[in-house]
Amino acid sequence: MKTAEDVWLRWLLHDRNGGDVAIEQAIRAEVAGYVDRLLDAAQVRPGMTLLDVGTGEGAVAFQAIERFGPDLRVILTDVSEPLLERARAKADSLGLLDQCSFVAASADEFTTIADGSVDVVTSRAALAYVPDKLSALKEFWRILRPDGRISLAEPIFQDEAFEACVLRTLVQKEAGRGGDSLRPLLHRCKAAQFPDTPEAVAQNFLTNFSERSLFAQTRSCGFWPIHLELHVDLTPALINSWDAFLNTSPHPLAPTLELILSEQFDARERGIFEAALRPLVESGCAPSVVRIAYLSATRRQLSVPTLVEI
Repeated sequence: MKTAEDVWLRWLLHDRNGGDVAIEQAIRAEVAGYVDRLLDAAQVRPGMTLLDVGTGEGAVAFQAIERFGPDLRVILTDVSEPLLERARAKADSLGLLDQCSFVAASADEFTTIADGSVDVVTSRAALAYVPDKLSALKEFWRILRPDGRISLAEPIFQDEAFEACVLRTLVQKEAGRGGDSLRPLLHRCKAAQFPDTPEAVAQNFLTNFSERSLFAQTRSCGFWPIHLELHVDLTPALINSWDAFLNTSPHPLAPTLELILSEQFDARERGIFEAALRPLVESGCAPSVVRIAYLSATRRQLSVPTLVEI
């Protein structure tokens, strides 16, 4: 796992695009579509205050200002101060500093944000990286005004981890039997990026939640009504460059394939891996599965007991 540097900054600037400008442009266009869907569900109106959790470079915040105008106030929050500085610089270049404020904070500890001071809380690919998601949702509840809304768009990584578990099981069964020489290599890569045992999946905050648990935790905080959609899209991967493919990772806490290959593969294994996958990647037909949970809800207490309370 990455540790020393700011992993969030490095991933946004390099590890999600492999250093390829064209791929980065395609990713940004794709992200803009996710943000539009998130903002549609947020029911933002001019004059509101929107707090964006894990803002990164400010994609949600600046798209919201573009859509809802100069009367929208936006609070951009992130655990990464370098990313907040990039967002601040972008706001300055766009002439939007008067509409923006910047808070370095974790999603489960907005100590400088007053109770009931925010109309909308958004999170795109941020809550997934918070170890205590329930505490974060309770913070969202605390800072929202009555009838305020949350709108989340979070990646669901659990199936990726289950695939790693399956690969591990298959490799163990084939050990010593002269099985597929590629499968152990695929497992080695997958296991470097996702947990590969049921116990590890259950302990890892990236993989121990699903859209259903996200729904249940949101409900337990008192939000109502709640709407959740799980979008699962199978499409050709955006990356069709072998160099870019090697220099990407699926999330900020995972090593790139290049790092895995250099540290865990010998020359023969690397040759097998490249011979099998490079033609598929460069064909533009490599499959990509993206799983995103879109959840929106209102801060409104029920006047009658819920079934859970009963």
